[in-house]
Amino acid sequence: MKDVHEEVKNYYGKELTVSEDLKTNACCTMEEPAEYIKAALANIHDEVMAKYYGCGLAIPSKLEGLRILDLGSGSGRDCFILSQLVGQNGEVIGVDMTDEQLEVANRHIDYHTKQFGYNRSNVRFIKGNIESLETLNLAPQSFDLIISNCVINLAKDKAKVLADTYRLLKPGGEMYFSDVYSDRRISQKLQDDPMLWGECLSGALYWNDFLRMARTAGFTDPRSVKNNPITIENKEVEEKCGDIKFFSVTYRLWKIDGLEDECEDYGQAVAYKGTIKNNISSFDLDDHHNFPKNKIMTVCGNTYKMLYDTRLAEHFEFYGSWNTHYGIFEGCGGAMPFSTENGETAGCC
Repeated sequence: MKDVHEEVKNYYGKELTVSEDLKTNACCTMEEPAEYIKAALANIHDEVMAKYYGCGLAIPSKLEGLRILDLGSGSGRDCFILSQLVGQNGEVIGVDMTDEQLEVANRHIDYHTKQFGYNRSNVRFIKGNIESLETLNLAPQSFDLIISNCVINLAKDKAKVLADTYRLLKPGGEMYFSDVYSDRRISQKLQDDPMLWGECLSGALYWNDFLRMARTAGFTDPRSVKNNPITIENKEVEEKCGDIKFFSVTYRLWKIDGLEDECEDYGQAVAYKGTIKNNISSFDLDDHHNFPKNKIMTVCGNTYKMLYDTRLAEHFEFYGSWNTHYGIFEGCGGAMPFSTENGETAGCC
């Protein structure tokens, strides 16, 4: 493709008019949202919903009062969900480069402000390219949370997007995003196919390349939250892609000093208080850390810091110190982090 950005704007601004126009299921959310998110979705305008193109659920817990940036906000669906969850005193900013999508999002700001019972909008949208965030007058270390839903795969310079995200996050902030990944590197021939790129397939990162990029950007210990295989459901596209396997994955990346590149054991433990709204009985940090209310659980040093050095700290009791190192935390593995065809999940801490 001569100009990836122009092809993407054309695909999402002109070729696609509603989500049903997609030719595969790669840009389709595959997980069932929690009841409180369903309630938030019920308040969103039909036109905004009809122009949604996402592959996951980029909505973490504990959002009250946060300042959030949505990279590739499209028609604004996720921004308007977040608007309800951060409350009147929070702020949500969406960035998108497609005029047609921005027009829909901006046209419905007043509708949602009234629908949510707010006296002023806590959402705004900025036209911009997520590969040029430095041009958008966004202050470094000014966001508590940055999300993205099936958009970073559309970027050409993904490493820069991750590095800029790290720069914009406050210490202890996180990037929580859903995207498409592959089990191998995509050939240049497939990358040059505008339809496959627009369908979020040929821009997908090989998962190991993503992990390297994330760590280079400063996100030392990427954590997978949800993952689902993508079946494509289009015979012509399946034939083009051959044996490549694709996955829709939600990751959380923390901006925390002192995280190690392996899960180390310091004899630490935590107990969840059950105080996060909509997570009363238990809390999921990622796809291999479920914390039942009041149960004391041993954790590696990285997990301890992800709870202690972030907005989650007030909801946990912490036990232990950093005085003694006991070696590697048992249960860690280096295999592929996504579900395999037989349903098994690779080992991890």
